[in-house]
Amino acid sequence: MHGAHDFLKALAMVLCVAAVTSVIFQRLRQPVVLGYIIAGLIIGPHVPIPLVADPSIVQTLSELGVILLMFSLGLEFSLRKLFQVGPTAGITAVIQCSLMIWLGFVVGRAFGWTTLESIFVGAIIAISSTTIIAKAFDEQGIKGKLREIVVGVLIVEDLIAILLMATLTAVSSGAGLSAGQLALTIGRLGLFLVGLVVVGLLVIPRVVRAVHRLERPETLLVTSVGICFAVALLAQEFGYSVALGAFLAGSLVAESGKEKDVEHLVQPVRDVFAAIFFVSVGMLIDPALVAEHWVAVAVLTGVVILGKLVGVSLGVFLTGNGTRTAVQSGLSLAQIGEFSFIIAGLGLSLNATGPFLYPVAVAVSAITTLTTPFLIRASGPVANFVDRKLPKPLQTFAALYGSWVEGLRAAPQQKTTGARIRRMVRLLVLDAALLAALVIGTSVFLERLTTTVESRGGLGASVARLLVIGLASALAVPFLVGIVRVARGMGVLLADLALPPVAEGKLDRAAAPRRALVVTLQLGSLLSVGIPLVALTQPFIPGFQGAAVLLVQLVVLAVGFWRSATNLQGHVRAGSQVIVSALAAQTHVGNEKKHGEQLKTLHAILPGLGEPTPVRLEASSPAVGRSLAQLNLRGMTGATVLAIQRGEEGAVVPTAQEVLREGDVLALAGTHEAIDAARAVLETPRSPEAVAP
Repeated sequence: MHGAHDFLKALAMVLCVAAVTSVIFQRLRQPVVLGYIIAGLIIGPHVPIPLVADPSIVQTLSELGVILLMFSLGLEFSLRKLFQVGPTAGITAVIQCSLMIWLGFVVGRAFGWTTLESIFVGAIIAISSTTIIAKAFDEQGIKGKLREIVVGVLIVEDLIAILLMATLTAVSSGAGLSAGQLALTIGRLGLFLVGLVVVGLLVIPRVVRAVHRLERPETLLVTSVGICFAVALLAQEFGYSVALGAFLAGSLVAESGKEKDVEHLVQPVRDVFAAIFFVSVGMLIDPALVAEHWVAVAVLTGVVILGKLVGVSLGVFLTGNGTRTAVQSGLSLAQIGEFSFIIAGLGLSLNATGPFLYPVAVAVSAITTLTTPFLIRASGPVANFVDRKLPKPLQTFAALYGSWVEGLRAAPQQKTTGARIRRMVRLLVLDAALLAALVIGTSVFLERLTTTVESRGGLGASVARLLVIGLASALAVPFLVGIVRVARGMGVLLADLALPPVAEGKLDRAAAPRRALVVTLQLGSLLSVGIPLVALTQPFIPGFQGAAVLLVQLVVLAVGFWRSATNLQGHVRAGSQVIVSALAAQTHVGNEKKHGEQLKTLHAILPGLGEPTPVRLEASSPAVGRSLAQLNLRGMTGATVLAIQRGEEGAVVPTAQEVLREGDVLALAGTHEAIDAARAVLETPRSPEAVAP
């Protein structure tokens, strides 16, 4: 037990040093999170400065910061919002975590670490830090869709981390992990979540509303924080993280409708303990150990940033979000944090890893914590750069893909179609599971099977080994073919929902968009199953045979995708010409509503181009006098300009160098959200000073 004097001394030192460093970093216009980490480095035990706080006390206080930060985050996300981003978050988290586990394993083996240590490395770098991202988003005022997607991914990642820890514990203890044990672990987690949400929805919103009616802010604060810590403690008692419990508590309180008042009251308390959390992270940094393992730290830091950027961006884009949102999400999640410490500590306690791995994990977490605010701030310009550098067919595809997915989500729900989709998903998972079981089983029992074949067949050891491997490979082919065929069938079914086919014998004007959508959905299905499959089987396969098989399949599909994107480009060009002709016919009609009716008629005969929407440029528009390349409308909003109607001059199919003029009517295509964002950009009036010249 710590005495009151030790507790007070540690708290005073942490807050005073953090106050000084945060003021300095604010003066330097840098994120205050960096100031807190530097404060932790100063008062930590690894730097020869005569200011040392008790690490155990600071660590205890930092747990309160994690709980209150997660509770505040939950207040912003009611359960309804979480369910809305559920598919995006789930697919993205699975792709990203699987990719990072595989990359971590490959890096570990490249450094000569054991198989088990390499598996732990993959798990350590797979999970991003909710606490760090929440603080960085608060500092930079990031709200809206980006925040919802990132937080949804983080929650799914926390659930994956729980399953990872259960798996690693079983494997490290030598007991192994059977399918039954894994199913039991997932079942217990699901039962806990469902039970907590059901009971919580019946009790917590009513309690919060009743306390709110008393009109006593201090009572509402005490009640809300009490609920937060009670649910966090309940989660811990069931063997889950306090962060998950605190987030769910915040989401349940948000269902009361009084979340704004609660958030306002909790914020000052949260900020104090959040500062202590980041100070505690800084205290873990040991410059000597970082210098000793600097190569591993540098490589893993690069893998975390680049791997998460690719994995998250891919998942977010495939689920129907634009290039900008995808890249911003990837850069926002490019760090590791508190779960990485827990997993690294688990490896030490189970004697599964050497003592070097924990300080390496801490160093990578500290460095990526330092880079996170800068990456989030740079995510907008980086997204614009990526959009500009994409080939023209990919730019067109990226602008329209979101509208197709939007149409897929809005398609009428049919029981037979839903049943077929669920059946295909089950078949996809079953084929992948059987293939994984075959690969792992062959690897584990290879020597025994080789000995059996050698003794019964009278063959040499090398021949018997090759025969067993060849037989296993032959058995794997039907499962591989099944995965590709089911993914293709699912792509066709979903594409037909988004872009319904016409009757046989009639001209199918949506053929090119539908073909591109089928290939993309097939790619997405293969990635969602293939990357986890490669990550799961890599420790049992020498070399990179599994990754090579997946890569070959992806390359074949990528070639088909490029052809589809090129055909789509031609389809869009032809469609733009039709739109130009239609707008030219309306040259003498200055009514934007009339243009809109004309474009709606065109939408029926030109499916796949979204819903072209007219926007008229007034003299005060910031777009007047600027080219489309300078405006970068697609990069900023995701909407693309299909055609421009220009007064008596008629209409034009625009190029990037086309300069916009007052009175132009732009035909925009994209998702409804992208078009709304483009309207906001195009219709926001310039200041009188900007218009005067």
